[in-house]
Amino acid sequence: MKIIIIGCGKVGKTLAEQLQAESELDLTLVDISQSKLDAMDDTDVDALTVLGNGASINTLMEADVEHADLLIAVTGSDELNLLCCLIAQRAGHCATIARVRNPVYSKEIEFIKDRLEITTIINPELAAAREISRLLRLPSAIRIDTFAKRQIELLKFKILPEFGLDGMTVSSILEKLKVDILFCGIENKGAVLIPKGNDIIHNGDIVSFLATPENTSSFFRKIGLKTKQVKNALIIGGGTTAIYLARELSGMNIDVKIIEKNEERCVFLSEALPDVTVIHGDGTDRTLLMEEGLLIAESIVSLTPVDEENIFLSLYAKTRTDAKLVAKVNRAEYNEIVDTLDIGSVIYPKNITADYIVQYVRAMQNSIGSNVETLYHIMDGKAEALEFVIRDESPVLGKPLSDLKLKPNLLVGCLHRNGKIRIPRGQDTIKIGDTVVIVTTQQGLKDISDILA
Repeated sequence: MKIIIIGCGKVGKTLAEQLQAESELDLTLVDISQSKLDAMDDTDVDALTVLGNGASINTLMEADVEHADLLIAVTGSDELNLLCCLIAQRAGHCATIARVRNPVYSKEIEFIKDRLEITTIINPELAAAREISRLLRLPSAIRIDTFAKRQIELLKFKILPEFGLDGMTVSSILEKLKVDILFCGIENKGAVLIPKGNDIIHNGDIVSFLATPENTSSFFRKIGLKTKQVKNALIIGGGTTAIYLARELSGMNIDVKIIEKNEERCVFLSEALPDVTVIHGDGTDRTLLMEEGLLIAESIVSLTPVDEENIFLSLYAKTRTDAKLVAKVNRAEYNEIVDTLDIGSVIYPKNITADYIVQYVRAMQNSIGSNVETLYHIMDGKAEALEFVIRDESPVLGKPLSDLKLKPNLLVGCLHRNGKIRIPRGQDTIKIGDTVVIVTTQQGLKDISDILA
């Protein structure tokens, strides 16, 4: 499968690195900056590079667009991305993905896709805002990913001494609490485990589990965690993500206050978000933060353009408040260090985008038996959670799960059938029409049959 990526900035680089891990892909990278192309030489990405404007027919022909299966445009300009896709379709008839971030276009996405015949449009800032809004709905979770049209959730949280779970096995926890959830990941000091019933939970572990929203709330209540959404949010930084997030939170009846240091931007935000309080000031000023309610805020979201500021703001807030903390980080190179800081939830917009595109690529590679409907890289990228839609016959169908010889470190986490969600047991079977959620440390699953050893 031949893929062309236009734009080798942060998103393009992350995307190339993620796709490099996929099998049977031929990558070509295009950028107007030779230095950005040269920087790719310092990565593990094995790709052809082309210097030039991705909207130029000559550049695209040099990138062999005529034989490309997919073109992904992720430059810093929405309009250039759309133009690249339009020209690529006329020149090569390939599938196209464009990154479009400007909120002005957010209500016109379907019109743009239909009229320009673009396969799909991605918006990292909107995706990040929606992920943050899910976290503020259930502030006890560190991360929430959704499947089956949000009917089932994969949640991540930290085991604390007050839960009384230290030293208990997974099966004994479920038996004691009588909740229908599935533990599917345990992280501790960089090690990742797909647990079995006899594996032991310890204080300090980061645990992931699958459940319906109702069962999630029941489990959290029984161990003493908050299950109600926050009532207010203090957002530091008034960029594009802040606009999308403020709109999401206003729709959830959450009071929103944004601190932004650029006066002209404040005027724009006030006009674009009439229901939001906008404060002109430096969000890193501790005095200002106190004046604007740091101590009474139920959630604090750091969305400045500077990763270090977002991290330090969360660290500072951690010392002064029990609010739900969320920090946006654009550079994922130091995620292992950031994750040790215990600053609440950290959002990586680039990774959200890369996960979506990897999901799409795998679906293109196998569009007959079962499609990868959703894909998330979880547990610091050491595992994957995938949602398959079963459309045709497969060796896994009709047999009890206990009789299937599955690959190691793999769980069948959820079955969605006829609108009903079920955490599967050994005698359950997979049928055509089902949606199946798989959690595994095995990389590169494209079809449901790939779960077999």
